[in-house]
Amino acid sequence: MGTPSTGVASEQMTARQARARYRRILRFAARHLASLWWYELVLPRMGLSSVANRTRTNRLKNIARSFQKLALDLSGLLIKLGQFMSTRLDVLPPVITKELEGLQDEVPAVPFDLIRALAEKELGMPLESIFSQVDPEPLAAASLGQVHRATLSELDAQDTGILNVILKIQRPGIDQIVDVDLSALRRVAGWLSRISLVNKRADAPALMDEFAQTCLEEIDYLNEAANAERFAENFADNPRVRVPLVVWERSTRRVLTQEDVTNIKITDLDALIAAGISPEAVANEFAAVMFDQVFIHGFFHADPHPGNIFIQPLAEPDENGLTWRMTFIDFGMMGEVPSSLGRALRTTVIAAASRDGAGMVEGMREIGVLMPTADTVELERALTKVFDRFGGVSFVELQTIDPREFKAFVNEFSDIVRALPFQFPENFLLVIRAISLTSGVCSSVNPQFNIWNAIEPYSAKLIRAEGGNVVQAFLRDGLSSLALLARLPKRMDSLITRAELGQLTLRNPDLEKRTSALNRAVRRVVSAVLFGVFFIGGLMVMERDETLGTILMITSALPLLHALFADVIARRGPLP
Repeated sequence: MGTPSTGVASEQMTARQARARYRRILRFAARHLASLWWYELVLPRMGLSSVANRTRTNRLKNIARSFQKLALDLSGLLIKLGQFMSTRLDVLPPVITKELEGLQDEVPAVPFDLIRALAEKELGMPLESIFSQVDPEPLAAASLGQVHRATLSELDAQDTGILNVILKIQRPGIDQIVDVDLSALRRVAGWLSRISLVNKRADAPALMDEFAQTCLEEIDYLNEAANAERFAENFADNPRVRVPLVVWERSTRRVLTQEDVTNIKITDLDALIAAGISPEAVANEFAAVMFDQVFIHGFFHADPHPGNIFIQPLAEPDENGLTWRMTFIDFGMMGEVPSSLGRALRTTVIAAASRDGAGMVEGMREIGVLMPTADTVELERALTKVFDRFGGVSFVELQTIDPREFKAFVNEFSDIVRALPFQFPENFLLVIRAISLTSGVCSSVNPQFNIWNAIEPYSAKLIRAEGGNVVQAFLRDGLSSLALLARLPKRMDSLITRAELGQLTLRNPDLEKRTSALNRAVRRVVSAVLFGVFFIGGLMVMERDETLGTILMITSALPLLHALFADVIARRGPLP
């Protein structure tokens, strides 16, 4: 375990402690980057790729486990970084993301005296003046803050209509820890940006900026309170969804006071059944609410794990006949879907619901996941196979499939995806995280839950929502076509005149460059093959005829020189 000088501080760190923390993060990164450089770059160039391939899985697992140990020891932003990177399937191998999925943000609590001092400084008065009671035992303790139950004073309770509240307070000194961690992590991102194995897959500094923005928003409790109210407005017409009220007068950037809505945890099946609530209905309703957030509102809870969703049984059916409600808490990590991304996501969902592999690929292009140059024939074929085989299969049924068959599908699909030029646009990873957590929660509540079957009926709602957009797009395209049609006679006349005069030529500079480069590449491959033939032939006949063997090996130098320097000669142009 780490020393107090580098762990999560219970008070402000000294300059020496901050430097020790900063250096420890950099040492960890430097050590493991050096190991990756040796195994993934040096050994293959020495002809020892088999060593790197054979040890890769265990090495990557060890890196992930070492990071987990460092994150739990130092806490701060490192736990958040591990959770963030566990969703980056486009950047990290699955063996690492799988290990990081289990990284829990649970750390030892800060003594209540320190928490009390920070809260009273923020609120500007003793806690006894605001609350009739505050539980010194935390309800939860995380790397950035901790939560305590409390009861508002009689006067505040009358003003707000709320009696029992949750008091969320930042850990003392967390601002300084965040500054140190971000400084170290940005330097590591700079190192990564200079490694070809990494920068071909991702823009590390941009990823770090995205992570930093998410974390800075999460430690601003006024931002979280505003998110909660915006979320509540989006579901104002849905009596099934409940959001805790914010006590704004008793909230600051570092202290958040909200209505206590603690109830049955969504995955507590025994409690749900005891309350007469159907787990299947809960799973279906939760999925529909999450889909509404992502595909309709474009503002969604990006961390919908079981601890953030409660089910509230109602003593009597309400005016809508409902017997239970669903409550969301913790709005620190929220995602937004730009309108263009929202349309592309709806296209993709509709295609998924109809088991349309080509439509899925087109939706992925619109999202921006696939680069314009991507050859997607194999991807369409693979998606069609996946739909045909697994489209209607529940979580329980998946477990009964022959592991060899499932592994073959996964390997084939992974190979196809890795071969494609793809990227994940901004905000899209939070969408993936939200949908992934939604699927996991629903499967825990109802093992028979199938995300595809939930999407199918929902796609009809999306089609209706897209109706107006479709008409607008049709009119826009129609006007564009009319304008083109009006210009067409004049352009055709000019084209025919040029053809009659023999002035019509077809040129594609980009195609010419590509053709020229392809020709050079083919010639280099032929030269490399000839080099191999002459060189290996010379070695083989050397024992029987030393003279002929020597001649063949010397001759092999000519195609080798051409293979190595043909591009240099081509770039310099012909000799004068």
